[in-house]
Amino acid sequence: MKNKLIKFSTPTKLSFVNTFTLIILTCILYFLIPYILNYPKNTIDNNFQVQVVGIKYSMQFLILSCVLSISLFLAFKFFYRNLYINRNKENNEDDINELRKRCFNYPYLFLIAQTIIPPIICAVLLILFNTNLELLVRICIVIFSISAIYSTISYMIGKHYFERILIQTSSMSSHQLIGIRLNMNKKLLAQTFPLFLYSAVIMILISISIMTTEKGDLLYHFYHEELFSTFSENTIYDIEDVQKTLTAFNLHSSEDEIIMFSANNGEVYYSKNPISNFLIQYTFNYYEEMNGQCFEYYGQNSQASLIKVHTNLGDYYVGIRFFVFNNGTFTPFFIVAIITILFNIFYIYFIGQSLSEDINAIVSAMKDITNLDNTLSADDLPITSNDEIGDLTLQFNEIQNLTKKHVQQIHANQDKMIEKERLASLGQLVGGIAHNLKTPIMSIAGAAEGLSDLTKEYDSSIDDPEVTSIDHHDIARDMSEWIEKIKTHTSYMSDIITAVKGQAVTLSEDEQDNFTVEELIKRINILMRHELKNALIDLNVNNNIESDFVLKGNVNSLVQVVNNLISNAIQAYDGRVNEIIDLIVKMDNSSIIISVRDYGIGMKQEVKDKLFKEMITTKGKNGTGLGLFMSYSTIRGHFNGNITFESELGKGTTFNVILPL
Repeated sequence: MKNKLIKFSTPTKLSFVNTFTLIILTCILYFLIPYILNYPKNTIDNNFQVQVVGIKYSMQFLILSCVLSISLFLAFKFFYRNLYINRNKENNEDDINELRKRCFNYPYLFLIAQTIIPPIICAVLLILFNTNLELLVRICIVIFSISAIYSTISYMIGKHYFERILIQTSSMSSHQLIGIRLNMNKKLLAQTFPLFLYSAVIMILISISIMTTEKGDLLYHFYHEELFSTFSENTIYDIEDVQKTLTAFNLHSSEDEIIMFSANNGEVYYSKNPISNFLIQYTFNYYEEMNGQCFEYYGQNSQASLIKVHTNLGDYYVGIRFFVFNNGTFTPFFIVAIITILFNIFYIYFIGQSLSEDINAIVSAMKDITNLDNTLSADDLPITSNDEIGDLTLQFNEIQNLTKKHVQQIHANQDKMIEKERLASLGQLVGGIAHNLKTPIMSIAGAAEGLSDLTKEYDSSIDDPEVTSIDHHDIARDMSEWIEKIKTHTSYMSDIITAVKGQAVTLSEDEQDNFTVEELIKRINILMRHELKNALIDLNVNNNIESDFVLKGNVNSLVQVVNNLISNAIQAYDGRVNEIIDLIVKMDNSSIIISVRDYGIGMKQEVKDKLFKEMITTKGKNGTGLGLFMSYSTIRGHFNGNITFESELGKGTTFNVILPL
């Protein structure tokens, strides 16, 4: 294989687009998280956040972004590091196929890795930041959604890059379908579901955010008005009376509760459940600014409507802590969302399945084109959609109809072509026969002329008293010699005609048989046993393929060819006995090779140059040269194969009959 200098590295454009996309999505995410997750006012990027959380939002986000960027970069580099062909070594087909396999697999692995890795890393970091479990889950959902959109964009960009590599290596590969295979429905689902899920999740979170804000404000105002109508900031109350008054309030929900804690040190005077440090510190810092609307944590689901009251024990923040939504509020909402998502998954799968079936129908019909019989009997594919699939079906039907016409034309011309081929082969035969019969015919003509002269001489000597009986015997002896020469040449001509007749009959046969290798070897052994025994030569059969392996063709023609090669091998020993002829049957790539090897005298170079090109023999007057010539024609014409040979003078000859499968 020609060594081509190809090196694939991550292109600058690909890196730039991926990085630019990540930066844009990160910036969007920075502003989106506080809004979607209902971060209370005045709770991010200030000293208050450091006081209650230990780190500012911007620093959290920066750390999270850096870790995610580094992890994605390492994953990006890991996937791309093997996408090249080594310039310092021969690029064999296995290397190219492995490269192509990665190009098929990596887009899907990218899609999975870039969707799953960021939320996992985010969850680990948020745990280290001591993030509330509810907030952690909601942040991870947002990160997962952003990762889904990023992985989809990265998939589209990377897919284009991988396709360019596949195009560049196409001519260097074996054109195999390797790597991860996704049917059309699964592929469409994998490509569209992340975007759909991202959209659905973001819409759900935004809806929850809006609903939480509106309901939280409503409950705050409800309790705020009642608190201000009950307590006065200028009055000093007994702390126990304040508690009794609050207990008598008409609460909106059974989960709502009264809370009281010191305005000086945050010490809790009354609360059924613990009060978070977040709520106490938020109240201390922003009570006046927020007019008593305080929050217990990020997310705004737990809030408090407070008022500052003067008591006999000092100033206290008193009021109602309420939950905007309880755990069961969103259950129906999420059930509907899940049902909607499942329906969309089913619908996307259905669309992909429909496309897959349409394309598979066309692929199946295209496979049938390779079978001419199926093509002639095939009907047009029905057009079931007025879109690109319909255009493809329409064009396929036109190609199929055109193929039918071509096949019919081929069938119409096939008999003519076969007949022309036979006539051409017979023409070569006739030329060879004329060449081989020319010499014996001239010899017979000379013998006839000689006999004519002797007849005249004998006739004129009948009444000649000077002609003795010895002279008569001499004339008779000369006539006998001429007659013997005529017999020899006519016998030679008869052998040629007999051989031509057998070969011509074989050439005209079209019968195709299915026969096994074992059957072929058995016939050869039976037919050659007598000749081998008379020559005192052994046939060593070495079969390297399964005996029941089936071949197709005219078994008699093939047996005749192999027997002719064995007969030539016997004669190559020139009378030597106790020798061996090897008959070797083996498989090489997509061919069966039958080899006949002798260790005889070999062939001279001038014989090699003329072999198969004309009828040539090394047997003198005992050979016609037709055997090899007709064997070659038989293998080429009937089996679409070939005969090759290797010969070294004094060491022997090997003939190889190559039969393509």
